[in-house]
Amino acid sequence: MHHEQTISPGLKYGIVLDAGSSRTTVYVYQWPAEKENNTGVVNQTLKCNVMGKGISSYANEPKRAPTYIEDCMKKIRDIIPINQQNNTPAYLGATAGMRLLRLKNESAAQGVLASIHDYFKTQPFDFRGANIITGQEEGVYGWITVNYLMGNFLEKNIWRAWIRPDGAETTGALDLGGASTQISFIPEKSAQNPNGTVEVTLYGYQYNVYTHSYQCYGRDEAEKRLLASIAQDPNLKSYENPCYPRNYTVNLTMEYTFGSLCCAPFRPAIYNASQLITFKGTGDQTQCLQKVSYLFNHAECRGKKDCSFDDVYQPKVKGNFSAFAGFYYTANALNLTGYFPLKEFLSNMSSFCSKEWSELRTLLPKTDETYARSYCFSANYIYNLLFNGYKFDDESWMKINFQKEVGNSSIAWSLGYMLNLTNMIPAEKPQILPPMTFSLFTGLLCLFTTLFALCLIVLVILLVRTRKK
Repeated sequence: MHHEQTISPGLKYGIVLDAGSSRTTVYVYQWPAEKENNTGVVNQTLKCNVMGKGISSYANEPKRAPTYIEDCMKKIRDIIPINQQNNTPAYLGATAGMRLLRLKNESAAQGVLASIHDYFKTQPFDFRGANIITGQEEGVYGWITVNYLMGNFLEKNIWRAWIRPDGAETTGALDLGGASTQISFIPEKSAQNPNGTVEVTLYGYQYNVYTHSYQCYGRDEAEKRLLASIAQDPNLKSYENPCYPRNYTVNLTMEYTFGSLCCAPFRPAIYNASQLITFKGTGDQTQCLQKVSYLFNHAECRGKKDCSFDDVYQPKVKGNFSAFAGFYYTANALNLTGYFPLKEFLSNMSSFCSKEWSELRTLLPKTDETYARSYCFSANYIYNLLFNGYKFDDESWMKINFQKEVGNSSIAWSLGYMLNLTNMIPAEKPQILPPMTFSLFTGLLCLFTTLFALCLIVLVILLVRTRKK
């Protein structure tokens, strides 16, 4: 519960911990206490990647979940003034990794969140809770982040006051995480369905956003489903994976391959969690593309106009899109960022997938092995998701901007989360003078001064003419 309180004017801070499926990232945001139409003007001050895995991996050792957060929290304590730390709200939002854990073992999920809550009792900040956000919330917050950073909500007028841009179009958001993926955009008015759109109010304006989150379709979980679908012969202990590079071999446990809730449909009757399975890469891009396509259920959408896959309603994509997180990192590995044609993506994907493991290690010397070996899979997966799933074609693909950040701010759902939460953070003490924003006050003062000068000139001209008569 948020209690009503009055806080002093000045710069305010907020902390958001993005607890993803593969890792946790901590963001510090700041904004002026004076707010614009009940939504603060927020800027990113710090981004800190927490060492270690995502918090859902500590299901069996919940006390270890906050172990690695301390290094980032120390940096935050150094940035935020001591006299403001007690009034600085901190939030932890957990995404698909924890959503899956809650479905699998709710008490384990609660144990992890409770451990993090206990940790923040030792911190000087106003901790507002560790929560598992829904996929729909994750999608909407990502959409808010994209449009906020691109200036689609606010701009400064000639009086230096914030206003809504005249006729501004919004940008769609494409987010690819480890355990889920989200698509969010404003469709044509004729295609807006109350069952598929969410009403969002920001800066005094309302937006009807279509958003959907696909559980188990994040990059990591999708790859595990691919591995599980390949390792189906109980008489074999070694399998060929066309999505892994040539001359690459890795031993993975059955727990890694089949343990996820997303892989349950593929789990064999005889299951030994510690038993090793060997996967050998063949670097066959054609076969990889075919096997990846089996991860999507397109049959349920046949004959339906507004349908993506798995019988999910989706209106036709409209306008520009920002593709971030896993979308950006995969495109970057293919030496592609920003806007580029689908044809170029397919060409670079084919070239990348044809390289053997030693070539890739030279090409990506600083990339972790688990990512380097999987970029061919990721590229084929993204193509299937965007082209066959969301129905982007050659023309609409050119409207997708594969990007990591805008200016100095990362594109992530956490900023949208913070923007939404600023509506619940109290505004500054009422000021007696001036009874409006300083920029507006200055603008009006200039306007009236100019009008007064013009009136004075007109009056002088009339007096001169009168005397001449």
